[in-house]
Parts: sequence; structure tokens; C-alpha cells
Amino acid sequence: MSNLLYLAHRLPYPPDKGDKVRSFHLLRHLAARHRIFLGTFIDDPLDENHVEKLREFCVETHVARLSPRLARLGSLRGLSSGEALTLPYYRDASLQAWVDGVIGERGIDAAVVFSSAMAQYLAAFPGKRTLVDFCDVDSAKWTQYASTRPWPLSWIYRREGERLLAHERRVAASAAHSFFVTENETELFLRFAPECRGKVSAMCNGVDSDYFSPRHEFASPYAADEIPLVFTGAMDYWPNVDAVEWFAGEMLPGLVARWPHLRFYIVGRNPTAAVWKLAGERVVVTGAVVDVRPYLKYAAVAVAPLRVARGIQNKVLEAMAMALPVVVARGCGEAVDAVPERDLLLAGSAEEHVRQIAALLESPERCASMGAAARRQVVRRYAWDAHLSIIDHHVEAIDAAS
Repeated sequence: MSNLLYLAHRLPYPPDKGDKVRSFHLLRHLAARHRIFLGTFIDDPLDENHVEKLREFCVETHVARLSPRLARLGSLRGLSSGEALTLPYYRDASLQAWVDGVIGERGIDAAVVFSSAMAQYLAAFPGKRTLVDFCDVDSAKWTQYASTRPWPLSWIYRREGERLLAHERRVAASAAHSFFVTENETELFLRFAPECRGKVSAMCNGVDSDYFSPRHEFASPYAADEIPLVFTGAMDYWPNVDAVEWFAGEMLPGLVARWPHLRFYIVGRNPTAAVWKLAGERVVVTGAVVDVRPYLKYAAVAVAPLRVARGIQNKVLEAMAMALPVVVARGCGEAVDAVPERDLLLAGSAEEHVRQIAALLESPERCASMGAAARRQVVRRYAWDAHLSIIDHHVEAIDAAS
């Protein structure tokens, strides 16, 4: 059993959005085997209610408070310092002082870093062996964002992609080992950072298929006469915002013309003004919900038309675990270990999304068989511990070197 410093850019509880799902399960996995010292941020006041829960998993915690508005202003310091804006966004003196003290006084054997921005807290400890969970190649997302935005945002996003990639390469080069969420993300990073080959690998996402199971009983959140399509996710995350705007604008009208009782549900916390603007007769924006599972259990189809995201989406795995048929953007769906047309449907253009959704709505039997196949595949291939065990021998190697 080791003393591990675990640094995460967002409080890893509750596991109700993509990064928090992964960071929580990684924390729980490590805590079953090691003593954990957690340093993290709260960027949503609602999460204050969950700090105590993490003490079940950690020997010690330090939670810094982050105001997104003030952090965005502070991140502009990166323009003068020449660094990626992400780094000053997540820079906090109290957290740095705590990290310094824990490493100096608590006999920390190794550090596990969740999100590359948190690696900056170890800059003063170049000899401390570190494992880094990048999840995705975040720098590539910023570059992708740049292609969709007008100047000057396009310039800022392109600059962020370049500077963040330089940071990611430095972090991966100095770490004992680093992880990405899929083989495709791993290979994408290695195209940018070939010097890191042999030091990075894939550590896939999972899903709690006991929790996300259609066997649980819930009251339906939908009206009896409607046909609900559902999108789940954090609705202040720009790829999700882009996805629901695209769906509502270019796919929903054609579907409603054929199925007048169809309604699109956008389920997730912190909807932006752009998301709230979509609400109307045919679009329901729920905001945060106590439990997303009723929305998945009783929906007709889950949709995930993500144009600006890659990797395995937890929203897709969770819907599949609930035996709900899913139509997902090709770039995300291809990352899932599943058989297209049997376990899920892939789509590219808006027209293809409409065709695939229509094919399901026209055949309740196909919906049922695809949902059942999806759940079987998730149970078989996406147990959390099976995937996260990949990190165990890297921790053991650090133990041996300590």
C-alpha cells in the first residue's frame, strides 16, 4: 500500500458528468489499494454538499474554490506569460501550498494526476514519479474549436491548442506513464509527440452496469402520449451545447413532421443561455436532475450528435447499459467496443442522423433488440475495474522504484 497524491481539476464526486465519472471511479479504484491524499477544485457551488463523501476514500483532502468567471479573467495572464490559458485558470496558491506540504511531510510515494493542467503543481518536484490521466488530447479539441469560431476567438483557440500541446508533451515526457481514454486518442497524441511512444497507453472508460440497469423501477418523467428523444450531459460543455443546437435546428423539425408527438429532452446541469433558448413546445430543457436513469429508461431513443468531441462518451455507455438504443456521431461511436447496427447506430450528417432515428422509431422490435444487445455488450466489455486495473502495475512499478 502506497501513499498517493491524487490531483484532479474538478471535485470527483458526484459522478454525474463525463470527467467526474472517470475521476471518481479512478479515485475509488486507487483508494481500495492505497492511501489517497486528494487535491482538487470545486467550480460549482452545488458540489459543496459532496465534499464530505470523499473523506470515505481519502486520508486527507484539500478542496480549492474556483469561480469560473474569475478564473477566466485570471487565465488571460497566459497571454503575457506565453503559456496555455488553461494553466493559470487552474492555478491556486492555497492548493500549491498544500501540495508542497503533503509531499514534504506525508511520505508521498507517487502522484496520480487527472488532467494535464494539474501537473503544474508538481513542477517543483521533478524527481517525484508521476502517472498522468490525460483522458483526451485536450489541445486537439481547442484546435478543432478554432475552426468553428470567428476571429478573434479562432486565434485564441488556435493559440491555446498550440500552447497546450507543448505543455502536454512536456508532461508526458517527464511522467512515468500516461493514459488516454482510447487507442485512437493515444495514437493521435503520439502523432504529435512521437518522443513519448512507449510511455503512453489507453485506459478505457467503464460504466456501472448495476447502477445503470433497466431492472430498477422508476416513475416515468414523460407524458404518456409523447415520444421522447433524450440527450444527457453537462450543458455548459461547448461540444454538448453545439450538439443540441445542431439537433434542434437541423434534425428535430423533420422528425416532428413525421411524429407530431415527438419531444426532445435535454437533460443535464448548468444549461447555458443558448441551451435555455432552445426550450419550447418540442424541446424540454431540464437543468440538473436528481437521477438521470428515469430519463434513459423511458426514452424512445438516446441521441448523441457530437460534432466537436471524440473518445468514449459516458452518456453513450450509460444509455446502452440502460438498454436504450443510441444514435451517436460516427467519431464517438467508433470509439465504443460495439457492433454497429447491432449494438448502436452511427451517423455523420444531419440527414443520416434523421434516417437512423427514424429507422428505430418505425420499428419498436428493433429498438428492443438493439437495446438488449447494447446492454449485453456494455456488461461484457465495460466493467470499470477491468479497465482501471491497467494502472495497477504502473503503481507497483513506482513502489518498486521508490
